[in-house]
Amino acid sequence: MAHSIGFTEASVPDQTGKTFIVTGANAGIGFEISQVLAARGARVLLACRERTRAEQAIARIRHITPKADLAWLPLDLGDLNNVRAAAEIAAREPRIDVLINNAGIMNPPLTRTEQGFESQFGVNHLGVFGLTTLLLPKLAETPGSRVVVTSSIAHLKGRIDWDDLNAEKSYNKNGRYGGSKLANALFFFELDRRLRSADSPVTAVGCHPGVASTSLGRHMGIIQLVGPIVGLLLNSAAKGAWPALQAATGKVMPGGYYGPTGFGGIRGPSGEAKRAPDAQDPTLSKRLWDVSIAMTGIDPGLAPA
Repeated sequence: MAHSIGFTEASVPDQTGKTFIVTGANAGIGFEISQVLAARGARVLLACRERTRAEQAIARIRHITPKADLAWLPLDLGDLNNVRAAAEIAAREPRIDVLINNAGIMNPPLTRTEQGFESQFGVNHLGVFGLTTLLLPKLAETPGSRVVVTSSIAHLKGRIDWDDLNAEKSYNKNGRYGGSKLANALFFFELDRRLRSADSPVTAVGCHPGVASTSLGRHMGIIQLVGPIVGLLLNSAAKGAWPALQAATGKVMPGGYYGPTGFGGIRGPSGEAKRAPDAQDPTLSKRLWDVSIAMTGIDPGLAPA
């Protein structure tokens, strides 16, 4: 039951019999999401790069929920070949109810994915686009299935540099992060429109964690130095998981966007969240869709809404 104050961990209903994929599940918010779902009886595939870290996360969850049904799904969003392999493995599951696209990178120095894309756009958007697209047929086998895409309050000021998507002319790490998070918002907006137009049983929703104190900020330098002070204002990783848990298990609007409802949208129980006008621009979302197919070579085959 959702509480009138908003959605929290206590609002998550029983998930027995359901299977979830959580990307970036070995640490931070992804770990917290996985732990809650496992405690509610779900089977959880922890989609992350390193076996050791995945196994450590699995052991930590089993320490709390001894009978947790967990498995490692090898996934590197920075390599589309790996994304294809992960989707093939996941598709062998008897069912997949929800794909929670949680993993991402934030503000690294200029680096490139295996296919040569600027890494923030490549990992945060193209990898997510690819994994989601490849899993849509599997998700569609289960009525009521969902795709959750994680954006950020950084999308509110985000701009996509359409003429330099690959950062060959310039690179500003903060700007590229905001652009990648706007891409996430545009992706679930467009995906929702196309799924509904196709009468698909799959629902697409978005969320953001507010500003959580997790390892994602490791490239942010000075913020870490004043961490204890800033920490008082921030969400914990456990609370940062609430919006994703609402998007994955709560009552949602198709194409809805969920995030913290407290202090400036950075903390507190989850509810409907604020979106930038650009994030709901069908011209931009269609452009991103077409560009994503061209860059990844992966086509969802969903007609425009």
